[in-house]
Amino acid sequence: MSLPPDSIAVILPAYNEEVTVAGVIRAFHAALPQAAIYVIDNNSKDATARLAADTLASLGCKGRVIPELRQGKGNAVRRAFHEVNADVYLMVDADLTYPANRAMDLIQPVIDGRADMVVGDRLSGGHYARENKRPLHGFGNGLVVTMINKFFGSQLRDTMSGYRAFSRTFVKNYAVLVEGFQLEIDVTLHALDKRFRILELPVEYVDRPAGSASKLNTLTDGARVIFAILQILRYYKPLAFFTAVALASMLLGLVAAIPVFNDWIQYRYIYHVPLAILAAALEIVGALMLSVGLMLDSIAHQRRTDYELRLLAQS
Repeated sequence: MSLPPDSIAVILPAYNEEVTVAGVIRAFHAALPQAAIYVIDNNSKDATARLAADTLASLGCKGRVIPELRQGKGNAVRRAFHEVNADVYLMVDADLTYPANRAMDLIQPVIDGRADMVVGDRLSGGHYARENKRPLHGFGNGLVVTMINKFFGSQLRDTMSGYRAFSRTFVKNYAVLVEGFQLEIDVTLHALDKRFRILELPVEYVDRPAGSASKLNTLTDGARVIFAILQILRYYKPLAFFTAVALASMLLGLVAAIPVFNDWIQYRYIYHVPLAILAAALEIVGALMLSVGLMLDSIAHQRRTDYELRLLAQS
């Protein structure tokens, strides 16, 4: 399938990227001269917006700089998805870490109708492991991939990549509800939950150039990512989530009841009355959590059905 020249949009979320943004624009304009490039200036305090606008103008490149004052990559991408209309969207970080010469490889499966989301996989080729100077980030990536694959029965390799191509159907039916760097996890789980076709392609990865500083904080952002996974599992897999909570509560209730059982067996009288009350309360909470999980699972199933019917109506 061939696309008209303005049907490819390159989305570049950028926050304080004056060192790299011009180079990224030039690289992706050379790789995709027919594409429109949109730089989402995420409240930068440096010359990112000016350099991006000057570079786009000097290249005669379609697109523009779109301001988004609310901080966070999720907010920046949300602004782009709301304002930009295209048939294929290519999202990439504006830090010169992803290869522009692989852009066509990522968007071609979307153009051909073989995938709804194509992910540039940094991990399979070992590039991220060699270039990444933060060991905890590599550990965090592995933990996230393992958790997602376990809960969704998938076999994904890189769920945190910032280099992705999307179809128009995917973008216009995806509600961006996260604000920060949890975006990659959220978009991955949305694709899995709604059964969009995901394709991963190994790509090269290089660390940021000298003078360009990462905005990520290993511990803070890692905690946010784990919290985001738990929150999203609560929405997408409520039965599993609340069953786990129910089992934990019931197990604690049984532990609290051990002295109570001992009292009854030995004396036919309960001396540990507070523990008896606590054990009963924990068992009741567990039963309630299981009931909540069953109800929310039915609601989630109905929402998936409604989503599928909406996609069918659009097609």
